[in-house]
Amino acid sequence: MTRTLGLFALCLFTLSVCADAQTRRGARAAGEEFGPNVRAYLGYLRNEQEVVDDRASRREIDRRYYVHNSNRIQALRQMALRIARASNNDYLPELEAVSQEEFVQFFETPPNPAELQPDGVLEYKFRYLGTVQSRGEKFYLFARLDPYEQVELMKKGEAKPQPAANAAAPPAAGADAAVRPRRASAP
Repeated sequence: MTRTLGLFALCLFTLSVCADAQTRRGARAAGEEFGPNVRAYLGYLRNEQEVVDDRASRREIDRRYYVHNSNRIQALRQMALRIARASNNDYLPELEAVSQEEFVQFFETPPNPAELQPDGVLEYKFRYLGTVQSRGEKFYLFARLDPYEQVELMKKGEAKPQPAANAAAPPAAGADAAVRPRRASAP
């Protein structure tokens, strides 16, 4: 009887070790689904969530701010995974997740969210990727264009830059454009 129980315990132990090894192998394979750049970005998002959690535990931020930033991090993660899986490439653009209320802080001249088109370029700076619902909160996701893409788009005239609200008006048609400004100091 004791020998049978010992054999049964040994079998259970062996099965649990095998199951644990399979779980670890599966977790490692899931982590290796992406290259080092995507894994680093996902790690960065994990660290950002830890910072937000820590600040909330110390009562440095209120609940509304905590939930909003946690939702933003989740939206960025969803879009990063979507891009990485769709492209099978170890590259992610610099992503920005913006709620509709934050448009005035993010854009010089905020666009109307209803008029945003996927892959549309705004202000020669951002490409609109789409929206992500994160725990009931809607975020608009943008990829920041790198300087080379910006120059290329400006040459093509593909994007329609939105004029800044505080930009100076162009000179009148009759104004002399060849006039130089006065020197500020004496010669």
